[in-house]
Amino acid sequence: MSELKYAQDFIEFVNASPTPYHAVNTVKTMLSGAGFQELVERSTWPKLQKNGKYYVTRNASSIIAFTIGGEYKNGNGIAMVGAHTDSPCLRIKPISKRSSEGFIQIGVEQYGGLIAHTWFDRDLSIAGRVYVNENGKYVPKLLKIDKPLLRIPTLAIHLNREVNQKFEFNKETKLVPIAGQVALEKNSEKPPSCSDDPDLKMTPEQFESVQNVITRHNQSLIELIAKTLSVEPSQIEDFELLLFDHQKSVIGGLNDEFIFSPRLDNLTSCFTAAQALIESTETLSKLKGIQLISLFDHEEIGSQSAHGADSTFLPDILQRITKINYNGDTAIDYFHETMSKSFLISSDMAHGVHPNYPEVYESQNRPQLNLGPVIKVNANQRYSTSSSTIVLLKHVAVAGSLKIPLQLFVVRNDSPCGSTIGPILSSKLGIRTIDLGNPQLSMHSIRETGGTYDIKKLNDLFKSFFENYIDIESKILCDHL
Repeated sequence: MSELKYAQDFIEFVNASPTPYHAVNTVKTMLSGAGFQELVERSTWPKLQKNGKYYVTRNASSIIAFTIGGEYKNGNGIAMVGAHTDSPCLRIKPISKRSSEGFIQIGVEQYGGLIAHTWFDRDLSIAGRVYVNENGKYVPKLLKIDKPLLRIPTLAIHLNREVNQKFEFNKETKLVPIAGQVALEKNSEKPPSCSDDPDLKMTPEQFESVQNVITRHNQSLIELIAKTLSVEPSQIEDFELLLFDHQKSVIGGLNDEFIFSPRLDNLTSCFTAAQALIESTETLSKLKGIQLISLFDHEEIGSQSAHGADSTFLPDILQRITKINYNGDTAIDYFHETMSKSFLISSDMAHGVHPNYPEVYESQNRPQLNLGPVIKVNANQRYSTSSSTIVLLKHVAVAGSLKIPLQLFVVRNDSPCGSTIGPILSSKLGIRTIDLGNPQLSMHSIRETGGTYDIKKLNDLFKSFFENYIDIESKILCDHL
């Protein structure tokens, strides 16, 4: 498959995945189409088999998928790629109903470290998860409204002559999208009154604000959600809805060298990890290890949730995998032996050098778009890369007939450094870890820029890692000085 075909498939993946719930669902579709079997955490698992292909989700926004090599033996290592499904965005508040100067407005809160000013004057829509009452069962449904609904308008330059010198705004009062006009809003029925219990101190409106989702949000919004899901408004129990850029991801540039897209950080890693895992199944019968991808929600806000990288999700799944007796001999706990032989690629996007701001980059470490994945290094362990993990990855990149170029990145000493899921999982599991990712511009903007040809390079690197890790790992000594 050509570089442009990989890029085009990735674009379709992004366009189908405006939220973590959609990203996981899209990955599930890819895996199911390749014959992967779904496992459920709350159920007893069937006996896992060599040559098996499996996946499991948590909260429908994080997913772990793995394959078991045909030549796997208990205690052999696991080749893991970790990434995250979430991106900085605006999220609808639990009570979002607002209006001002005749406009219907939607109250939103900031999720993660977004570049907030890039959300002004954009065609925005809504997607996420909606819980619906279906005959007494509360069922989650995916929502993606494929229509521009909202806009956060800027103030005209005639009324703000300093806007090109300094664009500052209050994120609570000015970062509020408009969704329509009050004059066109249909009259809503009054909600039923609450109990006359004298101990109840809430007003009827306050009580209903939690009990009845319809009273918390604009009527037109609720009716549009219900219509999109083919349910009645009264069936909607609650939801988690995000705003997203309605403009599609596209290939651009004079020579088709760029991808202009929302959510490159970090759907790039999610797509390439899933695609590479699927492609590696072509040689699954010959593989000696377990190949695994772990795509987490909530990385952009610190990973501390029941389904983030700092949760028990990955350790729980690894415990269940390593307790299986694959050899037919006496069953023992292989977890610690397996972890000592395992390796994690923590894949998150990297900062490509910006031609208009070259002064903010370290003089010798200036990654270029379309020149391959970037190994991220930090002496203070904001990234988990070490010399031994670099050695391993270098050999993965040139295994067989491959010649995947690699780049290096380190921040300037006078610049802060972000972090990833790498240090979290490395310290939690005690496994060797490297941090890397494709270079991009405009990270955390509503619209980011990446390299078209870097998609296949990262895909090929992950595939080589899955197929060659066990043989390469045995040659790289770490605790044998």
